[in-house]
Amino acid sequence: MSYHVEDHGSDQTPTVSPEPAIHPDARVVDSDLGAWTEVNRGVRMVNTTFGDYSYAMARCEFDHATIGSFCSIASHVRVNPVNHPIERPTSHHFTYRSAEYGFAEADGNTIFERRRENTVEVGHDVWLGYNSALMPGVRVGTGAVVGTGAVVTKDVPPYTIVAGVPAEPIDHRFDDATADRLLDIAWWEWDHETIAERFDAFHDLDTFLDAYT
Repeated sequence: MSYHVEDHGSDQTPTVSPEPAIHPDARVVDSDLGAWTEVNRGVRMVNTTFGDYSYAMARCEFDHATIGSFCSIASHVRVNPVNHPIERPTSHHFTYRSAEYGFAEADGNTIFERRRENTVEVGHDVWLGYNSALMPGVRVGTGAVVGTGAVVTKDVPPYTIVAGVPAEPIDHRFDDATADRLLDIAWWEWDHETIAERFDAFHDLDTFLDAYT
């Protein structure tokens, strides 16, 4: 895959383009990035699929995740952090980073395999607020909003707004009928040219729904 990388030498965001725009201070490993994506300063992304037009602001971390298209991800978001083994006599990572401490010839893989098996899935048009965290295995539905500092420990339905620790529903972006119409339209699957042609309709919900349902 090809990347569009710019050396700004600052916190300035990279310029988006049809190719992924990745800040030189970001680290992207074994990941697939879609068109018009933006990965900013200090982001770490491992084994992640990042959908078209989605962007991640500074200092986010993604591990073993699938992120849909048109997602807006604020800075310092954490997706799929590792859970320490609190069922063991100690939660310290010397029990699974054993080689680093000289306790074994090789590190134990159980904890890391557990995280790989509990991937996080984020739908399309999702907004993850500043410093929020999505815990292993959760699913966040299309159109959902996760509030600043929220810790998501269970699945979030489409177009639901959650906040708090642990995150709980506090509102919905739209009523059920409107949400269903948007899901049926599935505008996030449109190509760039179609979105450009229909761009004005995106500025008004009723106009949009009347035109495409």
